Amino acid sequence: MDAATVEHNGRTTAYRYRDAGGEGPTVLCIHGSGGSHAVWRGQFRLAGDYPVAAVDLSGHGESDDVDAEPGYETLSAYVDDVVAVAEETDASVLVGNSLGGAVVMTLALERDLDLDALVLAGTGAKLAVLDDLLNWLDDDFDQAVSFLHEDDKLFHTDDGRLVEGSKEAMYDAGQAVTRRDFRSCHTFDVRDQLGEITVPTLALVGEYDRLTPPSYHEFLTEEMPNCEMATIEDAAHLAMLEQPGAFNAAVKSFLDRRVE
Repeated sequence: MDAATVEHNGRTTAYRYRDAGGEGPTVLCIHGSGGSHAVWRGQFRLAGDYPVAAVDLSGHGESDDVDAEPGYETLSAYVDDVVAVAEETDASVLVGNSLGGAVVMTLALERDLDLDALVLAGTGAKLAVLDDLLNWLDDDFDQAVSFLHEDDKLFHTDDGRLVEGSKEAMYDAGQAVTRRDFRSCHTFDVRDQLGEITVPTLALVGEYDRLTPPSYHEFLTEEMPNCEMATIEDAAHLAMLEQPGAFNAAVKSFLDRRVE
């Protein structure tokens, strides 16, 4: 797995890339709120079939931050990050989790990027955030982080290594960036535009996800003209971390069938 950067829009965006001889199109993974490329570490195993890249959105991981107001301005800046990395790596398959899914849908609706497929994992066409969580992100970051790591929110598992690693990653992103992320999710709503996204799409959800439950993914499948759904058992919102083998198998099965 190689570390790389790309310069665009006056800032540097970092990403990781691995090609283990895969002959399929490059898959670019986009993390969720308060995350980084590291959430996709298990997905680099796909690189024998499909080269894999994973981006650090602005202000996350090793990427420069951006001066953007929460909401559409932030989402647009994150879309710029993804477009820059996609063009650098020749990626045509986008995999977005949560906030990353909102970035993917915004890109598909607004940008002229040649796409072969989308995977929308643990996300939805509208991502309203609980008022209490928004308040904690303003005034009590510790409580916000604890809340997100309660049962069947980010994780179904009680694996302490995963939970503690996820908490550490959120603290690394910091309160300001994580707050911006969640407030950008809160304003996101493309429910009336889903019919315009015609690229083959997989809506992929963890069985126990209480943050973006299966009903969100059922709605995507109903409203998008070329969308199918799959469920990852024994997982919640971060299914790619909890069940990387099952997650990868679902993505590979979908791409093998739907991408020429």
